Amino acid sequence: MFKRLAINLLKYLVAFGVLAFVVTSNWAPENGHGLSFVWEHHILTGGVGVHWDYLACGFALFAVGVFLTLVRWYLLVRCQGLPLTFGNAIRLGMIGCFFNVFLPGSVGGDIIKAAALAREQSRRTVAVATVVMDRVIALWGLFWFVGMIGTAFWLLGQLEGEGGDKSKLVIQITGGLLAVSLVVWVAMGFLTNQRAEGFARRLTRLPKVGGSAAEFWRAVWLYRCQQLSVLLTLVLSWIGFGIFVTAFYCCAYTLWSTEMGPMPTLQQHFILVPIGLIIRAVPGFPGGAGISEYGFGVLYVWFTGPGSMANGVLASLVQRVLEWTTGLIGYVFYLAVPARVADATLTKVAVREPVPPPEEAPTQIWLPAQAESYTAS
Repeated sequence: MFKRLAINLLKYLVAFGVLAFVVTSNWAPENGHGLSFVWEHHILTGGVGVHWDYLACGFALFAVGVFLTLVRWYLLVRCQGLPLTFGNAIRLGMIGCFFNVFLPGSVGGDIIKAAALAREQSRRTVAVATVVMDRVIALWGLFWFVGMIGTAFWLLGQLEGEGGDKSKLVIQITGGLLAVSLVVWVAMGFLTNQRAEGFARRLTRLPKVGGSAAEFWRAVWLYRCQQLSVLLTLVLSWIGFGIFVTAFYCCAYTLWSTEMGPMPTLQQHFILVPIGLIIRAVPGFPGGAGISEYGFGVLYVWFTGPGSMANGVLASLVQRVLEWTTGLIGYVFYLAVPARVADATLTKVAVREPVPPPEEAPTQIWLPAQAESYTAS
């Protein structure tokens, strides 16, 4: 117990240490105006230079994007036939948002959400699989989003210059990853249910990670058998990513002024923001603190040249304020709204039935220690 507490404390110290380093190194950079300029000309003046319209628009868009992610997860739960009301899905999702912001890593809230859902279900393995698969589909949707939007911008001639060349490189790498994932997805369609379950049992023999690997495979297989559901959640992911990118763009302009140097275009944000989201998912940083600001700062320099790193750091900090606000609202919502138990008789929508995985102590395989203690309470 003490060891776990010490490790978590160390993660917070490292994360906020990195954040402090990024802020101080961009406070008064030699190659342009930094965060000190924003503090003196926008904050100390009573917010005269704050673009409140951009801030309000960014918050509204961010809230809509979060809501769509919760709807996406609810659809993944319902297509498995698990009893869960829409209101309770939003309630569990909001507490997940709170812990995603304040727990080490970017999936801490998913662990809590998975544990909370599993304790209410008899099919606990499937319940937890919906949360994991939600993350997998979101990541896959992120690759598709960059590939499709980036290719469209490329064909329309809107990716030119140094930033454009780097955007094209990102699009090409994303295209390669998509091609590999599509080959795997199509190949899985030739498996029978018995072969898929047999493969899962062989995975359990792997040392240390066998149980998790098998359950992850079962989660993927469950949804490979329900392609319409996957397609619908992918569409929701694409819409959500478009909203999040636009929200970040609004955050970037909330405190920006021409003295701060160049700003990437909206088209370039559709390429760099998804990369930044992947960077902030690096394990060990509470809500991506520090690593997110550094990542977006480097990406801004990557796309617009030296002197713009402070703009990327500033945009990430403004978005972080929106995340903290949304997380706190989610915590209050979770406490204020009572849980409602759904009718267990739901119609399962499936293309074909996969072989159900064994229900022997699934949470012992699936969940980290903190989630196990949560479900046991």
